[in-house]
Amino acid sequence: MKVIVAGGVAAGMSAASKIIRIQKDAQVTVYEKGGYLSYGACGLSYYVAGYNDDHTKMIARTRAAFEEMGISTFLHHEIIAVDAQNKVVTVKNLKTGETFKDIYDKLMIGTGASAIKPPIPGIEKKGIYVLKTMEDGLRLKEVMAGYGIQNVVVVGGGYIGVEVAEAMHALGKNVVCIEAADKILAPFDDEITAIAMQELQDKGIEVHTGEKVMGFGGTESVNEVITDQRSYVADLVVVSAGVRPNTQLLAGTDVALEKNGAVIVDREMRTSNPDIFSAGDCAMVYDLVKQKNVYLPLGTAANKCGRIAGTNICGGHDVFVGMTSSAALKVCDMQLGRTGLGEREAIDMGYTVGSVTIEGRNHPAYFPGMEPLTIKVIYEKPSMRILGAQLAGKDGAALRTDVFVVAINAGMTTKQLGMMDLIYSPPYAGVWDAIQIACNAAK
Repeated sequence: MKVIVAGGVAAGMSAASKIIRIQKDAQVTVYEKGGYLSYGACGLSYYVAGYNDDHTKMIARTRAAFEEMGISTFLHHEIIAVDAQNKVVTVKNLKTGETFKDIYDKLMIGTGASAIKPPIPGIEKKGIYVLKTMEDGLRLKEVMAGYGIQNVVVVGGGYIGVEVAEAMHALGKNVVCIEAADKILAPFDDEITAIAMQELQDKGIEVHTGEKVMGFGGTESVNEVITDQRSYVADLVVVSAGVRPNTQLLAGTDVALEKNGAVIVDREMRTSNPDIFSAGDCAMVYDLVKQKNVYLPLGTAANKCGRIAGTNICGGHDVFVGMTSSAALKVCDMQLGRTGLGEREAIDMGYTVGSVTIEGRNHPAYFPGMEPLTIKVIYEKPSMRILGAQLAGKDGAALRTDVFVVAINAGMTTKQLGMMDLIYSPPYAGVWDAIQIACNAAK
């Protein structure tokens, strides 16, 4: 069996590795348009900030290791077209410009997504960056090491935008973050967003919501960000306006795409073409709580679904249990975590919703380092089944989210989780953990 994998970062390399483990005589060829394989893109903002000065630490497995496994890899090679009827791909060598064709028995699409650069006047000026690929991170890191950059404007207040704002603050820059919506971090409910907003402002990061960027000033290089309300001096701009699936290569094929361009797959990662599979930021993914496909470009989904795709390319029938939109975020000294449905999401889906928000503690006050911990639980009434949870605090906040992830997957109620035998030790938690206090407050 000959398998071609388009894209060699998360989903693609997870699939390739699984295939070669199951079927050692398979011929697996990976074409990756970038210069790196299998790296953790979620670490890029921390690399730029200087928490890690060695970009190779973000590489999960080296190219040499993949080649030793028997996987052929081609960097700076992009699949630009797919002839699904004849099972042929057209590949472009991005270094030489040469194109050639290759044939497959099975095709895995793991091409990821690209950072969106909105059509704002002046966005092509020098000094305006995005942060999505390893190359983006290396470029931004190099630029920030130079002289003359003090005023940084971040356009977009989502996960990446907030992480970049924190990174620039860690580098000692004056940072302004501009978000067109009425709040930052849209997946979080207002109670948690307010905590994140306060933390950013307390650290001296300016955050402006409900403000739309209209243009970028300057001659060749950017020196100003112009919004519908004011303008900001900018030595450098980072645009974080979301991502778009890289699925142009599937134009003209019988592979069904969502309106946003993402590949539609079933829970076995099969597309509408029986010989083509897909996973990662270029594809839709099943949401366990919503019980439907959603677009959720997260590394956790990419790795899990890539592994499942690899199994099923070899004839298996593994089924993805589904995501719960779980995510964690560092906001300066604060930790945020969320899973499942937000309150408005649950209402919009037709649930009769209850919610409770409490301020607990990460551990008893008589042990040093006690910090407040805010927990919001969203649940269905009258069953009291947990639909979602969101947390904010310092030490111990983010990982507590995982308890709610398990509870949602298990269909647990607030009462069941409230009486669960969680650990108790003064350095880590009280006799009633804050999780249980929140659940037992639900009515």
